[in-house]
Amino acid sequence: MTMKILPPGTLAPDFESPLSLLTACHDKVRHFAALSLSLAAHVESRGADRDAREAASNILRYFDIAAPLHHADEEEDLFPALRALGEPALDRAIDELEAEHRSLAGLWQSVRLWLTAIDRGEAAPRPDELEGFARLYPAHAAREEAEVYGAAKRLSAAELAGIGARMRQRRGAKD
Repeated sequence: MTMKILPPGTLAPDFESPLSLLTACHDKVRHFAALSLSLAAHVESRGADRDAREAASNILRYFDIAAPLHHADEEEDLFPALRALGEPALDRAIDELEAEHRSLAGLWQSVRLWLTAIDRGEAAPRPDELEGFARLYPAHAAREEAEVYGAAKRLSAAELAGIGARMRQRRGAKD
């Protein structure tokens, strides 16, 4: 159950390309959501062994730290910039995506309790919300990419640079 975040030799996107960075976050969402289902099967057959604890810890770290930062990147920076384009259909899509952020946060709390138990070495039964979490989070990411991220091509280079700078600042990253 060893995990790789990026394939060997792959460079991570940086803050100079905020949309690439946001999409890379979605790739991690897809990875960790799928890993949560694999982890459930692993725990059912092998218990909360070292591999299970490591996977649970990695999933917890991503969804406790990176995912909230990602949502803030969208809700505080990208979405307001896109709303300024003044497109009602885009605004409606953003409204729905922001509502999904809140629903996903609720699902995460149920899954988080299960992962925390596994991280402590307890073979807790999978929560009923796990399948929904593992299906809805990647579907949400795909919807953002399909319905909203493309509109960001209409933002100016200065707007995109500002979004990237705020993303960097939010994470406390150095230049």
